[in-house]
Amino acid sequence: MAAKVTYRDIVREIALDQYGYVTTKQAAEAGVPASELPKLAARGGLENVAYGLYRVPDAPTTAIDQFAEALLRAGDGAHLHGDSVLALFGLADVNPRRVQVAVRKRTRPKLPPFIELTLVKDDVVTTRYEGLASQTVADAILECRGRIERSRLRDAVEQARKEGLVTTKEWQRLRKELRS
Repeated sequence: MAAKVTYRDIVREIALDQYGYVTTKQAAEAGVPASELPKLAARGGLENVAYGLYRVPDAPTTAIDQFAEALLRAGDGAHLHGDSVLALFGLADVNPRRVQVAVRKRTRPKLPPFIELTLVKDDVVTTRYEGLASQTVADAILECRGRIERSRLRDAVEQARKEGLVTTKEWQRLRKELRS
């Protein structure tokens, strides 16, 4: 006889694919009523992080957790932006105080100080790195011109190329745009 799949099992499965986090909306889409999440939290099966956002307490922690939390707090369509993309990969020796998150429409969620929202146009090209929606590394490097020394950005271009984070065409474009 197969073991019964519980709401806790379903929520945990979603969360483990997202650095330990799950939203009420995601749980509901998987068939877990929104009213069950506060009950799971009260019994210690989840931690309430923010309105509509929970974390599985025994999920392994990683260096990427804060990026995942920032995106989930910002909502649908949010993506990592600027120096946060570089920080995700350890490029250009950046360590931003806040996670840069871009959104395509004005949003007013209550956010902690470690998250900074930027409103961007609808035509921004995004991709996924480590399972997180993100601006491309090439565009993030160009975005950081004027805020990060050119020499560090040029080093970031070479490192990104070695790690396969930019294509040959992007690498050539970046080298050209970061000359002088």
